[in-house]
Amino acid sequence: MSTPLPRRTFLKTVAASASLLGAAGAPTVFSAAGKPALLGGQPVRNSPFPAWPVFDEREERALTGTLRSGRWGRGGSGSQVGRFEAAFAELMGARHCVATANGTSALFASLGGLDVGPGDEVVLPPYTFVATLNVIFLQYALPIFVDTDPETFQMDARKLKAAITDRTTAIIPVHLGGGAADMDTILAVAGERRIPVIEDACQAHLAEWRGRKVGTLGATGCFSFQASKNLNSGEGGAILTNDLDLAKKCYAFHNNCRARGTAGYDFTYLGSRGANLRLTEFQGALLQAQMTRLEEQSRTREQNAAYLTGLLKEIPGIVPAKTYDGCTRHAYHLYMFRYRAEAFAGLPRAKFLQALNAEGIPCSGGYTPLNEEPFIKTMLRSRAYQRLYPAEVLASWEERTACPVNRRLCAEAVWHTQPMLLGPRADMDHIAEAIGKIHRHAAELAAA
Repeated sequence: MSTPLPRRTFLKTVAASASLLGAAGAPTVFSAAGKPALLGGQPVRNSPFPAWPVFDEREERALTGTLRSGRWGRGGSGSQVGRFEAAFAELMGARHCVATANGTSALFASLGGLDVGPGDEVVLPPYTFVATLNVIFLQYALPIFVDTDPETFQMDARKLKAAITDRTTAIIPVHLGGGAADMDTILAVAGERRIPVIEDACQAHLAEWRGRKVGTLGATGCFSFQASKNLNSGEGGAILTNDLDLAKKCYAFHNNCRARGTAGYDFTYLGSRGANLRLTEFQGALLQAQMTRLEEQSRTREQNAAYLTGLLKEIPGIVPAKTYDGCTRHAYHLYMFRYRAEAFAGLPRAKFLQALNAEGIPCSGGYTPLNEEPFIKTMLRSRAYQRLYPAEVLASWEERTACPVNRRLCAEAVWHTQPMLLGPRADMDHIAEAIGKIHRHAAELAAA
């Protein structure tokens, strides 16, 4: 594994609320002096971080132009979604793109295009948004969780082979937070058994694995354009694939079994089943406008994240997420680190999060253990699953999918969202200053 920056010497602070500049190129570190805001002191920051989404007259022209055209749906005479598909496929280095209503739809249609269904098993990580799981249940397949690598927050691909059985029909690695899962290992294991890989790249626009965009290495790659995402149309999604036949199947699945280019009153059908999971012309036009900023915004996030990592690595108990050597570009939809309470005088993570928010630094604890959600057992006890799967398969499911490392990670994780990385470098100094202040006063905070 590699980290974005080499370890730097942490600069000692000399005055309350003052910044200290080191030698040329050294990071700026703020003082950790002063009472924490949670204990009545002044917060490090009173101004908001950059707002999201970013928009201007480009988006206004895109939306009003579509409105005035009277062509609001992708079928028939609409052209904006098709233009976006072509532009996104070219940007990402894929042959085919199918735009969908959202990232969930992209995952759902990918499973449909690969004919995953009842009786099948689909492998996924437990550290992900619930949609990655829900699409498996929507196909009445059985989810099989593989534990997390705590250093990277990604699926621990070293444990993948042990999760595969004769029932396994797909693997869904998640490029969590904009980093990349260990695709060398995942693709090697999948190739041995000829199991298709569906990349959940919903948080990883422009991320790369060995110079290739994630989402283009597996059978399909799925993206989300939901309001929080780095490429944003409020809702929206896309499937990338280099397989023309699979692209046709995914398209038919997302378009109620109708082929691309089918006339409005041509009621011939493809595939075995489908749904209406289409993107609108408004979203297609909006995404083309948003794409004009994507590369510049991504570079800004990368630079700020690298600088912030250099600061935070010097604070005891703060462990920034690492990346695998093969991850040649990180998209930073999230900036994630592990919080070690023992280095903060036993201050519970919940209290740390509360203190950090009080300093004007938005943060959260991230995901809870997805594999332990009660609704999963409800599904497995349902009439459909009782009929579809042997009793011994369902009885052993909980033991097969135990993820103790992920449980520990969920208790330690801290997130900052991607808009926080879009401002000036001073914003990163504020984050480090606030965490440093909490570290210095951790015993007082723990006792309060």
